[in-house]
Parts: sequence; C-alpha cells; structure tokens
Amino acid sequence: MTAVSAPSTGEGTAEDPGTQAQRRRTFAVISHPDAGKSTLTEALALHAEVISAAGAVHGKGGRKGVTSDWMDMERERGISVTSAVLQFAYRDQVINLLDTPGHGDFSEDTYRVLAAVDAAVMLLDAAKGLEPQTLKLFDVCRDRGVPVLTFVNKWDRPGREALELVDEVEQTIGLRPMPITWPVGIAGDLHGLVERADGTMHRFTRAAHGASKATSEVLEAERAAAEEGPDWERATEELALLDEIGAGFGSDEAMAAFHAGTATPVMFGSALSNIGVARLLDALVELAPPPGPRPDQKGEPRPVDAPFSGLVFKVQASMDKSHRDRVAFVRICSGRFERGMVLTHDATGRPFATKYAQAMFGRDRSTIEEAFPGDIVGLVNATALRPGDTLWAEEPVTFPTIPSFAPEHFAVCRVADMSKTKQFRKGIEQLDSEGVIQVLSSDLRGDQAPVLAAVGPLQFEVVSARLADEFGAPVKLDRLDYTLARRTDESGAAGLKGAVGIEVLTRRLDGELLALFPHKWRLQAVAQNNPDMLLAPLVADTL
Repeated sequence: MTAVSAPSTGEGTAEDPGTQAQRRRTFAVISHPDAGKSTLTEALALHAEVISAAGAVHGKGGRKGVTSDWMDMERERGISVTSAVLQFAYRDQVINLLDTPGHGDFSEDTYRVLAAVDAAVMLLDAAKGLEPQTLKLFDVCRDRGVPVLTFVNKWDRPGREALELVDEVEQTIGLRPMPITWPVGIAGDLHGLVERADGTMHRFTRAAHGASKATSEVLEAERAAAEEGPDWERATEELALLDEIGAGFGSDEAMAAFHAGTATPVMFGSALSNIGVARLLDALVELAPPPGPRPDQKGEPRPVDAPFSGLVFKVQASMDKSHRDRVAFVRICSGRFERGMVLTHDATGRPFATKYAQAMFGRDRSTIEEAFPGDIVGLVNATALRPGDTLWAEEPVTFPTIPSFAPEHFAVCRVADMSKTKQFRKGIEQLDSEGVIQVLSSDLRGDQAPVLAAVGPLQFEVVSARLADEFGAPVKLDRLDYTLARRTDESGAAGLKGAVGIEVLTRRLDGELLALFPHKWRLQAVAQNNPDMLLAPLVADTL
C-alpha cells in the first residue's frame, strides 16, 4: 500500500465547523462474520483511490491482506478482532470509515464504534441474509438512532432470490427496503446491475483476483433487453412489483425515512469482485447524513459549531510495535480541532495537551493539523483517556458514557513466570483500560490472580496473545463456572457473602460491584428470596 496522508480539510484557515461538517461522512460497516465486511472496507478504499490494490482477508490468489486487519491474529485467522479507522478524501468529502469486528465475541468493541458514527452499512450475505450477529448489531444501531444502508454482498455466488432477501429485511427488523440498484441475473450468475434512477444497466468485467477495480459498461434499457433477454425481463418484472408497493428511493420522504431509521436504501454487488462498490461509495456521500448535533448527558443537543468537544470511543496500544505507544481514538463532535490545543479532560477536570495528533488509516497514520466534526483523530500516548471520556474546550460538556457489555465467560488469570509479575500487572492494567477485557478483583483473590470477564471466549485468546507478545508475560487461564453477571451494591454484596456458587467482585475500570452466577436459575432463586436486593442487568441484557 502506498503511503496515505491525511485528507485536506480546507486551506489551513479557521473555517466554519458547520460548513466543514457538511463535507464529512462518518460511518461503520456492520455484519455477521464472513459476510465480507473487511473485504468491503478494502474495496471502498480502492475505489476512493487511496490504495493501489485491494487486499483479501485470507490473502489468497497472490493478494495482500486487508489494510484494516493489521493485528497478527487477524491476519492468521481471517477475522477482525479490533475496530480500525480509515480516513480519506473522496469527491471533495472527507470519509471516516470504521471497520468493526463481526465476530460476536467482540461485540463490545463494535458497540463503542457505533457511538462514534452517523450512519452504518449493513452487509448481508446473498446466501444467508440476516444472520444473528447482524441482528444484534442492528439493534444497537436502532438503539442509538443510527440510519442504516443495506448492501447485499456476494451476488456473484449462488444465493437466495433478491425479492426474498428484501422481504426478509422488512419482515424481520421492520425496515422498509428501498432498492437503489437491482441485479440482472440470479445470485451466482450476475450479469449486471440496474440503476433504478434512470433504468440503465451496468455490466461489469471483473479484474483478476478482484485486486483492482471492476470496469463497467452502461447499457440503455433497449439494448439491455435485447442482449439479456429473460434475465432482463425477470429484473424489470421484479422492479415493477417494487414500484407497485412503493419501495422506491428518490423522494424527500424516502430520504427522511432513511435518516429517521424506518427505511433502508438497498444495493447489490460483490465486494470481493469490486462490483457495485463504487455505487455504494457514491450513495454514502449522497445519502448518509453529515455530522449533526449530538445529545450530551442531559439530553441537550450540542451544535456542531459550538466550541470543541470530542468523545473517546476507543483506546488501542502497540499499533506501532517499535514504539509501544497508546492511541486514543476521538470522534470530534463540535468545533474545530487544532493540533497542540489544550483541552479539558471532563472526567478529571485536568488539562490535556494534544501535541501528538494523527489521522488514521488502519495501522498507518500521519500528523494532522486540524480536524472538524465527524473526523476521527488519534491522540498518541493518551494514558489518562479511557473509552467513553469527553474532551472539551471553552464550554464544559459531558457526553453519555459508553457502558460495558454483560460478560458471559470468566477465567482466573495468572502469570506463568513469577519473574514477569511486573510486566503482567502492567499488561492487565493496559488491556483493561483499552476495554479489550473486563478485569475483576477481590481481596480474597488478590492482584496475582485477577478474574477476566469476557463477552466471548475469543477475547481470552486475544488477551493471552497480547500479554505474551507485547508485555513478555505468558499467562495461564483457569475457566470459572459462572455464566452471567449482575450489578449490585454494598448491601447486595453483604447479603450474598458466603452464598454457595456465587461470587461478588469489583470491576477495576469503574469500581462497580458485579455478582457472578453459574446460571439463570440460581439468579432467579436469589432474586425471589431477596426482592429488595439490587441485581441489575448490564447493557447487553437490555438490547
């Protein structure tokens, strides 16, 4: 990949943040594992001409790995385990594209990312449609009011019928589908895509291995009918049916429904073959909402032209192995950011200097001098910052914190070599502050044997690998029999003391007391016998 510099955000003058915000599009790609999310992210960057060749998740056919999957574990397994930011310029717009983990074990990282975007691309596998993890992530989008654009991927492979897929979207999640493009040819035999706005057909020629852009030829309807025969006739009949039920996009009413989260524009294509990807990128620029006012903790909207404010939604260490630094990812919510400005860390009230501010492109980064609402800025060596923190200048503001997910897997973690105890403690503290894992402790267990709490078991593998690789402290994990946690208080902890099969631990990150139970029946029994005891569910149980 060629070096990528930060996109131009003006002429270096103090431009109006409201005007600059209109040029931003900040969105995430969400999907079930193996739907092609990282491949689509790579293809979007290719069509924006910020990389010279698209990589593949598994690097087959001589292709390199994808830019957004930069961790060794991601490249080895072909899955995304951490979110990544790709910032680039396209059509005089500044695109902030956030690639999210698709695997359910890393839902918490995706949840944090969705706190920082203005729209999402929901990626569906043409053969599988709406899958469980996609449904969970859509629920988060709905909860946060994030509008969703749908891309049906892998249409060059055998799959289900197009009408069946769009009907599933409406029937399952209640979004009114409004196709913008429509396939000519069944899944696995894609001849081209109809552009509904003008009725033309775009016929694609796939490049070798899909590493470069697919070239296209535009056919008027008469020529398409003559050359495509039954496939064109089938496509036009399906489009006529969609017209009859009002499933069209193009009116102000349709745009309002999309932004309100009651409808979704739908497009078809193949990320691996780069088919339909350019049209998706154009649709994001044309349809996705720019940054707007964001509600603070009191529910009052913070205008984009208010003095600077930003939300820390992710912290990542050791992106640069040669420096072992720590980067805080900040979504700018209002105002103009200038490198070197001194901000206030809302959680502590202390000043925070921004000398080392960078634009991100996967693992690559470059110094950035200014940024505006919607942009993602990486602050290097921001050791005091945690996900959910607010930064502000001039006018105090606090944005809602990002809650932790309910863990379902628990393990005692011990260092394998006692001479590495110092490195072990440092590593545990670092991974806890990043939100890679939740760290629980008690006086009984002590600092030598913290309990790690995870949404999914793969998080334990990430922790073990990073402790060994980055901190030189290999560990041993002993799984515990608990399967769910509930928030409690001092009174609840006292009431549960000595209870068989139950343990109350303190979450290091925020000091919350969590009561751990082996199964829901034990929880139900305790709740019935102690109706006044605080046993509150965590966020994952409420979505």
